[in-house]
Amino acid sequence: MRESETVTDTQQPTAGTPEGRPLADDEVARIDAWWRAANYLSVGQIYLMDNPLLREPLRPEHVKPRLLGHWGTTPGLNFIYAHLNRATMARDLDVMYVMGPGHGGPGPVAAAWLEGTYSEVYPQVSQDETGMRRLFTQFSFPGGIPSHVAPETPGSIHEGGELGYSLAHAYGAAFDNPDLLVAAVVGDGEAETGPLATSWHSTKFVDPRRDGAVLPILHLNGYKIASPTVLSRIDADELDGLLRGFGHTPYVVEGEGHAEMHQAFAAALDRCLDEIAAIQHRARSEGISERPRWPMLVLRSPKGWTGPAEVDGHPVEGSWRSHQVPFADARDDDAHRAVLEAWLRSYRPEELFADAGAPVPEIRDLHPGGERRMSANPHANGGRMPRDLRLPDFRDYAVPVEAPGTGAVESTRVLGTFLRDVMAANMTSFRMFAPDEHNSNRLGAVLEVTDRAWNARTVPGDDHLAADGRVMEVLSEHLCQGWLEGYLLTGRHGLFSCYEAFIHIVDSMFNQHAKWLKVTNDIEWRHPIPSLNYLLTSHVWRQDHNGFSHQDPGFIDHVVNKKAEVIRVYLPPDANTLLSVTDHCLRSRQYVNVIVAGKQPQLQYLSVDDAIVHCTKGIGIWEWASTDAGAEPDIVLGCAGDVPTMETLAAVELLRGWFADLRIRVVNVVDLMRLQDDREHPHGLSDREFDALFTTDKPVLFAYHGYPWLIHRLTYRRANHPNLHVRGYVEEGTTTTPFDMCVLNRVDRYNLAIAVLDAVPRLRDVSAHVREALKNKLIEHRQHIRTHGQDLPEIRDWQWSAEPGPDVRGDNEPLTEPSPS
Repeated sequence: MRESETVTDTQQPTAGTPEGRPLADDEVARIDAWWRAANYLSVGQIYLMDNPLLREPLRPEHVKPRLLGHWGTTPGLNFIYAHLNRATMARDLDVMYVMGPGHGGPGPVAAAWLEGTYSEVYPQVSQDETGMRRLFTQFSFPGGIPSHVAPETPGSIHEGGELGYSLAHAYGAAFDNPDLLVAAVVGDGEAETGPLATSWHSTKFVDPRRDGAVLPILHLNGYKIASPTVLSRIDADELDGLLRGFGHTPYVVEGEGHAEMHQAFAAALDRCLDEIAAIQHRARSEGISERPRWPMLVLRSPKGWTGPAEVDGHPVEGSWRSHQVPFADARDDDAHRAVLEAWLRSYRPEELFADAGAPVPEIRDLHPGGERRMSANPHANGGRMPRDLRLPDFRDYAVPVEAPGTGAVESTRVLGTFLRDVMAANMTSFRMFAPDEHNSNRLGAVLEVTDRAWNARTVPGDDHLAADGRVMEVLSEHLCQGWLEGYLLTGRHGLFSCYEAFIHIVDSMFNQHAKWLKVTNDIEWRHPIPSLNYLLTSHVWRQDHNGFSHQDPGFIDHVVNKKAEVIRVYLPPDANTLLSVTDHCLRSRQYVNVIVAGKQPQLQYLSVDDAIVHCTKGIGIWEWASTDAGAEPDIVLGCAGDVPTMETLAAVELLRGWFADLRIRVVNVVDLMRLQDDREHPHGLSDREFDALFTTDKPVLFAYHGYPWLIHRLTYRRANHPNLHVRGYVEEGTTTTPFDMCVLNRVDRYNLAIAVLDAVPRLRDVSAHVREALKNKLIEHRQHIRTHGQDLPEIRDWQWSAEPGPDVRGDNEPLTEPSPS
């Protein structure tokens, strides 16, 4: 028979195929008893709040008033868990369990309780009748735990509230964990999502020599909430071809009767584990480097397996009706309550739990000990021995700055040399992820010490491809994010670089990870994990040929929606501040760090020592650009982001040329959350600190990298907010020159200077000629780019000068009298 055909005890195996009945009868009985116990506990969590062992007939008050949860996928998850326990003990495996159908939360909670892990981390949920009652009551109950596989679930790294990420997380966990086996259950509903469909390609990036293995288990139970699932309804040959096309050898398990299913699954699981061991042996001992065809399992089982066959004349087991709560009136409807009691008693709880409520020895011992328990696997709690990165001194990579605002440099290219040596010093615990943009993002220096991970075919002329490469590059933001999350959640470190406009593709994945961090901050037994670090480049202001489609700085707004305790946003204006910020982010834990930095040549402003001071403060006055020393400013010019910073400084230089007595204060922001008040964010400034920078009554003009309303949102409680005027991206863009992008969104130097004329009262009556000159320059600019296809030379070649710049009329005569003060 073909390897992908059904493995059951009724078929004769061909040569090389394991016998169809690998389990002795007593093993089948024990595994089945464990499965019944897990199913009983799962049903109890959904329905019961008292009488956990059915020591008396069910009464209405024993049933929860609100029934919440997902039953349909749970018995299949419990079935797989039981068999993985058997294999783990038999082979002394290091196994982590990732459950894609995460709404089947009752299952892994039940498993953790049976293994004793749950009572270890939650002593109040003890392994007795009292603890079982608490286990039941807390599920989907106010003050309790969620209904899906959540951070509160021991052994989990996978937030099950959203589908599509199980395989990506599993492979991320397996990278650089050579002894780890990740069993990843893929629900057939989940398999319809885009991220999951892409994740099958992970077989081309895993290296059997130095990585662990992932065993995908496609769980076909036929239905989603109300509709059938695609993969459960296609022909067997079509499914086989699909899975083989992804690089797997699929083994399908299905059959009639529980005993037959136990034997069939055990035989197929053993076959897969034998093949994985052989693949790894060939790669590690014999040096065979060809990409293997990894085994996988396909389990066909009824939706709501072992549940009621029928309720109210409608089929339940094997039907979409079992997806969530199979029947919802068990508290008030006597007939439904009778069905529930019969269902619970069908598992024969008196055989499964001792008088005190603990699992009987035959069940209690059907799992490995200590850290070999899947619910206690340390990889699922930040890794076995989480280590900080070994980081070189970032000051050694600094750009010399002879004078502020000079010496254009590609800041991310400078960063690439630092990351190259970070990689070299951490070749088993640091990876970089990018959707086919690594070189484009100017990080190519890293390829001097590693290659791109690639285990598929190569041809002459390929650029830095190798099976042991550590740059993870695939044209799927979902897959990069999922891999990185799995890598971080198991205690390693990484950086995800991406075009700014397209990081939105992982908005929802970011949401789930940020929620995970927020919840785990309050779970004592959860270890802190390395931070999720984004480098967003190819940003909104430099899209010379890509145009409007590549212009969207809104990921920052999305990130700021999350809890202040887990998110950080940095806008370093030059290479040295970028080095300082990145070093800080790579050292941090339990955060999402967003760094926005352009990859095009930009002026440099701060020496490395000044950059360290500025980044440590996160916000500060640039004295060398300001004209208000020792006096009250007429206006404060704030800026955040490399291009807005440059345009702000250019506007200051123009204004100094016209108005010698104009007192300007320039405030640059690196850490965006410094703008929020300290009651809302740990990095926020106190009102006194904020007022010292921005005054309480003077006009403030703020040039910002992204959408301007975010700055208003962060500062709305400040005393001087009514005087705050923000310029930023307002959805104006096209294929045009860099400076014209600024003009279109009115964040350029000329429009900023005009805004200052409007904001400072004493300039309004003396600035008419200046205003006209500025408008003329905007017209000249537009005519020039339409004729020559590039910005004016004075724009392209502009650098900061310590001397007041010539005004646009060609003279330097001040237009106002010195201030009386």
